[in-house]
Amino acid sequence: MWKVYALLAALFAALTAIFSKLGVRNIDSNLATAIRVSFILLLTWGIVAVTGAARGLRTIGSHALFFLFLSAMATGLSWLFYFKTLQLGDVSKVAPIDKLSVAITIFLSILFLGEPASAKTIIGGLVITLGSLILLL
Repeated sequence: MWKVYALLAALFAALTAIFSKLGVRNIDSNLATAIRVSFILLLTWGIVAVTGAARGLRTIGSHALFFLFLSAMATGLSWLFYFKTLQLGDVSKVAPIDKLSVAITIFLSILFLGEPASAKTIIGGLVITLGSLILLL
């Protein structure tokens, strides 16, 4: 089932790039990011309310909160740079370069999380990197 969710995430990430490009056309990219975050906040808390997931708030430890905070900071900075880049460049070039995050994530997951580094994983990461570099040049 995780593969279905991953494909849906990829589909919505693609739609995000297209919709974001249309959304940042005539406004400041930082303002656009703040508006986007506000909508995401409403959507996600709405889902939490409907599913009853808020019951788990009391069980979240400081370790998890710390890493969720770091994740939020990284996400916020990523979105700010992404929106600025979309404002300045073609989405067909920006999105593939942004997906270098996949190759970087593979490297960091091996380095920091000790995840296995199979030949398939390494080759896949290199192919993603090469494809992004070709589009960049």
